[in-house]
Amino acid sequence: MSAPPSSRDNSPGPNRLRNFKNTGKDIEEMRRRRQETSVELRKAKKDEQLLKRRNVQVEEPTSPINEQSMQIPPLLSLEEILNTIDSDDPIKQLEATQATRKMLSRERNPPITAIIKAGVVKPLVAFLRRSDNPSLQFEAAWALTNIASGNSEQTRAVVECGGIPPFIGLLLSEHHNVAEQAVWALGNIAGDGPDLRDLVIKAGIVKPLLALVKPEAEFAFLRNITWTISNLCRNKNPSPPFEMIKDCLPTLAYLISHPDTEVQADASWAISYLTDGTNDKIAEVVAADVVPQLVELLGSGIITVVTPALRSIGNIVTGNDVQTDVVVNAGALSIFPALLQNHKQNIVKEAAWTISNIAAGNQDQIQALIDSNILPPLLGVLEKGDSRSQKEAAWAITNYTSGGSTDQIITLVRLGALPYFCKLLETTDAKLLLVVMDGLCNILKCAEKIGEVDRVGQMIEECGGVDRLEDLQNHENMDVYKKSLDLVERFFSEESVAGVGGTAAPAEEQVTSSTSDAFQFTENNSMPEGGFSF
Repeated sequence: MSAPPSSRDNSPGPNRLRNFKNTGKDIEEMRRRRQETSVELRKAKKDEQLLKRRNVQVEEPTSPINEQSMQIPPLLSLEEILNTIDSDDPIKQLEATQATRKMLSRERNPPITAIIKAGVVKPLVAFLRRSDNPSLQFEAAWALTNIASGNSEQTRAVVECGGIPPFIGLLLSEHHNVAEQAVWALGNIAGDGPDLRDLVIKAGIVKPLLALVKPEAEFAFLRNITWTISNLCRNKNPSPPFEMIKDCLPTLAYLISHPDTEVQADASWAISYLTDGTNDKIAEVVAADVVPQLVELLGSGIITVVTPALRSIGNIVTGNDVQTDVVVNAGALSIFPALLQNHKQNIVKEAAWTISNIAAGNQDQIQALIDSNILPPLLGVLEKGDSRSQKEAAWAITNYTSGGSTDQIITLVRLGALPYFCKLLETTDAKLLLVVMDGLCNILKCAEKIGEVDRVGQMIEECGGVDRLEDLQNHENMDVYKKSLDLVERFFSEESVAGVGGTAAPAEEQVTSSTSDAFQFTENNSMPEGGFSF
């Protein structure tokens, strides 16, 4: 069975303190939570990764008890079902219930609405409480699972007939098939949306559901349990009640280490939902010691596992510096050069987004990006990535230049960032233009401190950046117009060139002697043959 698709509607986190080293930049502007619905991550298998799953089997399942003595016809019509389901005869009840289940699980377009309108749901829910007849419980649970796999109105029909409490009760059934079917049904109900999810949580699902996770449990059973847990954690506006759902964390830490990749994937998706929130929620997840295993999954090469692990890691590094350090110290950065060159553009985009959040951290974290050789493939994304990936890479560069040291910014320019960055000034995306111009401004301010603004300015001019900035002064977006005008007037007008030249910065802005010595050019500061290079 496959995992359900993601439809997260991630909204911005709360306001945070301004970062002391990034003057005028709110940390929330730099560390960015998801603001768009990111369903595209799981579109590749949407046909088999349905939000809710129907229990469709060709072969008959093993009954909880031996019913060999019962001669049950293979199929009844809906009219015959209605005539027998309210019978006092347990054999007729089972016959009608099994016929309903077959009708719902074997047809391409099951008659869910017709069965609901016929009033069959209520007796099926009543049969869930028949502990004296586990076969009847099982067939009723199966039929209701498939009704709950329909649209929201159909799912609510099960809930409105009182289905949630008896399903939770069945999690304690001594009959494995009955308990598993209850898990499946509750997963369908919880997956419908925040309202029904919270009803299921508040009805007490968490404790008995987690109790089913045992080392000896069959892989197929654990897949259903893990999928249901992920549905308890997913959806926002509102998010699930964290104090009630955080008890899942120790179990999720166990499940992401399970050998089955489907279990790993759904457990990772659950963690990604729980980390998509405030820093205190991220802290609870980090404290569950899931990061080392997430990093291991990140390097597995299995896309269905890498994708949610990457999203989880990405969410964690939107937190504070301490939480980001946990990811860095776990060795995650060594995997990112390969992720940034992955053949799946969604992986590249997510990896660049994650790097953009790490680059919004402190200078030690920025240095870790350099030491992990992440900058060359990140610049490769700027050059060759799709538009979404380029946008994330641009954020990464701007965040890097906003908080990086002089040496770190010089390293970036030495690696050839400016041509690729200036190329993005051709985009029609106003937000991206502002991000790129912020980054260029940061680089020019750094050059200004060491008296090399004219050299860097010449590099920008040679790759067409100045011409593009001048063109942007005709942009319809007022913010783009103002930003481009300010950049040109400050760094590229005749007055600015005459005022700055090749002179050093004022004494209070001088960098350390080691930095100054490292960037001495020719004696007369003329342009080196073949072009300027740090």
